Amino acid sequence: MMVPVVVLPDPAAAARAAGAVVAWQVRGAVAARGHASLAVSGGSSPAAMFAELARLGVPWAAVSVLQVDERFAPDGDPERNLTTQRAELPAEARIHPMPVDDGDPGPYVSLVAELDVVHLGLGEDGHTASLVPHDPVLEVMDVDVAVTGVYRGHRRMTLTYPALDRARAIVWLVTGEGKAAVLPRLLAADPSIPAGRVAQDRALVVADTAAAAELP
Repeated sequence: MMVPVVVLPDPAAAARAAGAVVAWQVRGAVAARGHASLAVSGGSSPAAMFAELARLGVPWAAVSVLQVDERFAPDGDPERNLTTQRAELPAEARIHPMPVDDGDPGPYVSLVAELDVVHLGLGEDGHTASLVPHDPVLEVMDVDVAVTGVYRGHRRMTLTYPALDRARAIVWLVTGEGKAAVLPRLLAADPSIPAGRVAQDRALVVADTAAAAELP
C-alpha cells in the first residue's frame, strides 16, 4: 500500500497543510471519543504547523499533547523540544513533557498507550523521532518509551516502534532539499533507515517541492 503524498510549493505551505490535517484528525478523535491524544515531534519545521493548529482552534481542553521524543537537557534549554513546543503551541495546550529530568521513561508509558495522531519528521540520515541509525533503541519492542545512546551531543527519550505503530494516524511533515534522497526510501518502507520501519497503513506524507524532488 502506497502512502499518500501531498506536495506543496514551499515549507510554509507544507506546514500549514500538515497542521490542517492534524487539526482535522484531532477534531475527529474528540468527536468520536471525547478526547484526543496528539504526539508531536521536535525540530524547526513544525513551528509553522503549530501556528496553524493555533489558528484553526483545536479543542485543546480535550487534547493531551505528548512528545514523540526529547533531548536530555535542562528545562528551558533551547535544545529541548519542549522549549519550542511551549513557545509555539497555544497557552491552553496541555503538554505532557517527557520525564528527561529524572531519566525514567516509565511514567510516560501509560500516556502513550493510545495515540490518536502522531506527527513525525524525517532526518537526512533517515531517522525519525529519536529512532536513529545503529542505536540499540531500534530493536526495543517490549516497551513504548525508551532511552537512546548519545546522538548529536545528547541522549534522548523516544517513542519506540510499537507505540508509533498503534497510532490511529501518522502525519509526516518533510521539507527541504536535504530530505530529497531519503524521502523515496521512506515511501518504499526501506528497513535500512529507521523511518522506513514505521507502519505506513495509516500514514500521510506532506512535503514541499524540494523534499519531493526525487520522487517519481
